[in-house]
Amino acid sequence: MQVEWLQHSSTSDEVIVVFGGWALGPSPFTHLHGPQDVLFVEDYRDLSTTLPDLGGYARTTLIAYSFGVASYAHWQASNHDPFDAKIAVNGTLTPVNRKTGIPPVAMEKTIETLSPQAYQLFLARCFGAKQDPAEINVEARKAELMAIGERGDAPMVAFDRIWISSADKIMPAANQLRGWQAQSDRITQIDAPHVPLARWSTWQEVIGL
Repeated sequence: MQVEWLQHSSTSDEVIVVFGGWALGPSPFTHLHGPQDVLFVEDYRDLSTTLPDLGGYARTTLIAYSFGVASYAHWQASNHDPFDAKIAVNGTLTPVNRKTGIPPVAMEKTIETLSPQAYQLFLARCFGAKQDPAEINVEARKAELMAIGERGDAPMVAFDRIWISSADKIMPAANQLRGWQAQSDRITQIDAPHVPLARWSTWQEVIGL
């Protein structure tokens, strides 16, 4: 995993840790503002990385997005859970599953056909509109997808809020709803694409608690 601070002060008593999605980096989140320190995690080829010590914060919150949901749950299985609240956004604990995740056929096609051009189409599907050209390390991101697939279903983790986008073209909303049946009382559905973050301007709105 790769870990970087998006916001880090010496005065905040709250921290948000974001387990981001595949191949998007932190940019979907960088417009969000608030007093919290923000730590961003990505690249799930290897989950052996430890997080910085968060013990000095009065409140710690997890925001797990897309493949970051299952990746966090796998990570937590081998690490102390430091979080007071957990938020899931457009992801499930069964990341590659015909009924409760991304269909295996779609996953296989993404791996087989990944290229700079295919990545631009992926971004358009994520955001619901064509995006500015962006670079991708094709081999690294293929390896990450294969690692996520091989890791398989994640252990059960309870989330405090679960956001599901009704217009998600990456992880179908119907699959997410089935995947979260055991925690259906935590679900809030929103009219948004797979990357729904443009609807919010503050971190607290994403947390929603």
